[in-house]
Amino acid sequence: MDDPVVSRYARLRDEALTSTTGTGGIGGTWSSLTAVFAHRQLLGLLVRRDIKARYKDSVLGLLWTLINPIIQLVIYYLVMGKILGAAHGIDDFAIYVFAGLTIYGLFSETLGGTTASIVANAGLVKKVYVPREVFPIAATGSALFTFGVQVLVLFVACFVLATPPLTPNLLYVFPSTAIVVVYALALGLLFSALNVYLRDIQYLTQILLMLSLWASPIVYGWPMVATVIKDQGLPSWLLDVYTSNPLTLAVLGFHQAFWMSGTAQDFPADLLPRMGIALLIGLVLVWICQRAFSRLQGNFAQEL
Repeated sequence: MDDPVVSRYARLRDEALTSTTGTGGIGGTWSSLTAVFAHRQLLGLLVRRDIKARYKDSVLGLLWTLINPIIQLVIYYLVMGKILGAAHGIDDFAIYVFAGLTIYGLFSETLGGTTASIVANAGLVKKVYVPREVFPIAATGSALFTFGVQVLVLFVACFVLATPPLTPNLLYVFPSTAIVVVYALALGLLFSALNVYLRDIQYLTQILLMLSLWASPIVYGWPMVATVIKDQGLPSWLLDVYTSNPLTLAVLGFHQAFWMSGTAQDFPADLLPRMGIALLIGLVLVWICQRAFSRLQGNFAQEL
């Protein structure tokens, strides 16, 4: 009778080796996507774990995802809009700011979560093999859950504080969200891999997010930027560069969707075509960053 241990080692010896980094090009990306889909149950578990862990041991639990945006909205309405007089020149300032911060919050939470995702799951990475892309994607799913609650609060606030956003412009929510998810996931894939080898990346990400907040028309209007560029005699193409920033496009899209006090002068005339071009470029960027991620993932376990 054959020794089961010897038999098992014989099967392992004859088993073909499979590279964890996959093949290059489109084929490698498709292989990675197939592997992630095959582990979709694990992906769902990781998303639920991240959501539950955020409010672990709290009495109200997931209700905090609803309470936090409501309190933020009240602060914007009372402090910034009324007491500090920041609403001067921008009608329904609370809705304007909250709409911009809602879509920015998705970018911030997604990029921050994906960047730290591999290091945060070091235990799993070192013990078992799963497609490493699962961890950044799970962080993105967790951020989308929080974002969904904030959008609901924003939608209801429009009925309470301003004009209900019941126009076709509400559809701008979808391209705006897609742009943010695509770019945040692309950068998150790259940064999460680099963060394994150089932990300073997660701190540089915070600086990038801070700069992104003020480089987008969230607490000021897009026409203000156009006016400054014109008054200072700066080249007109600077406005095109500023407007083509994916986060700027996403913020403007959310303003189109929820800020009913805006006029045609508050937005670029070609906003939707710009968003379409940005989305296509973002998809290419996701592919490039995924290939870089695939190249770097081979030594994750050793580095961690």
